[in-house]
Amino acid sequence: MSEKIDGTHDDGGLQGTAASRLLSATSIWSDAPAPLPAPKPVSISPPAAVVPAAAPAEVVTAAPVEQTRAGQWPPRKLSLALQGGGTFAAFTWGVLERLLEEPIEIDTISGASAGAINALLLACGLAEGGREAARSRLSRFWLRLMHEASFRSLMLIGGFSPAGSSVAFGPTLRSGQFDPVDLDPLRQALSRDIDFAALRGARCPRLLIAATRIRDGQQQIFRNDAVTADVALASTCPPLVHCAVEIEGEAYWDGGFGGNPPLLRLAQETTTSDVLLVQVTPARDSYVPITLAAIDRRLDQIAANAALNAEIAALDWARANGAPALRLSKIAAEDSIEGLAQRSSTDLGRGFIRLLHRSGRAAAERWLGQEATGNEAQRKLPAAEPALA
Repeated sequence: MSEKIDGTHDDGGLQGTAASRLLSATSIWSDAPAPLPAPKPVSISPPAAVVPAAAPAEVVTAAPVEQTRAGQWPPRKLSLALQGGGTFAAFTWGVLERLLEEPIEIDTISGASAGAINALLLACGLAEGGREAARSRLSRFWLRLMHEASFRSLMLIGGFSPAGSSVAFGPTLRSGQFDPVDLDPLRQALSRDIDFAALRGARCPRLLIAATRIRDGQQQIFRNDAVTADVALASTCPPLVHCAVEIEGEAYWDGGFGGNPPLLRLAQETTTSDVLLVQVTPARDSYVPITLAAIDRRLDQIAANAALNAEIAALDWARANGAPALRLSKIAAEDSIEGLAQRSSTDLGRGFIRLLHRSGRAAAERWLGQEATGNEAQRKLPAAEPALA
């Protein structure tokens, strides 16, 4: 099931949406490269009046629903916010594969951790050969991960939470012990599937790739001209297993700590008013965990969604205070896969990856058809699944 957090639809222009203009009044994050000296604290005066809390955003259950806003559906132009979550990001692979079968222009893509890897694969494919090339790159990467099913594969997609790593490998594990100095195999694995030079081309969508600066804990956003294999590694770097990744003298950890994925920055910089968030880490769990591993898993899920929830609330506030142009939709993996909160984001089993991919495709189909009527909503899909053999 997907959700829509509605504002009035608008195709948007080069000046951005009303939401972006309102949000851009305050610069919340820094851009790459980060300056080394720590900034001096700035005193900020409190506002003159207390702004009353905005009402929650209207959430419309999808597939199918009545059309609630005027404008073309599916949108002709779309920006994407791709959440990270280890192997759960194979769900995003399915979503993107289905979207690539439609004539939808991708404007801007934000991502953190495994979401950043999906973003880079998508953008690289679009830049080099259009939608079909993007589908091919995504498929090749995820099928290889399934077949290799290795510890190094999990490191490529940030498959270990900070606390989860300590539970799995013990409290005395030294950071980087598994790969203490040599990150070249990971760089080579990324370079095998991603042409980083192509990300600077005119045909490439805008990219917002997040990493977390260790020095001050702030989110760092890397754009197309700054994205390298090191940036991809930094965005997926699990602190208790992977060495910190140094870029121009600054050390970084996984981008999911500061924004998973970056949503406000995307709202500021997109030139279209349609944004689709793909959320793969479960937000809900009906069970109260009692074992150490289960508690750690649930804590990791809560932490992964905390920043995202805050950014959604901020966008809702902006919409309620004069920025109605942004139409934010959400496709959540947990709405399609029962018991996902009980599954491990390090599971590289072929059956599980295949389930995630298939569920992502189906969820995207429901999203695409939620405002369609008649036979359009019942149209058959193209040949669906890549061979796993």
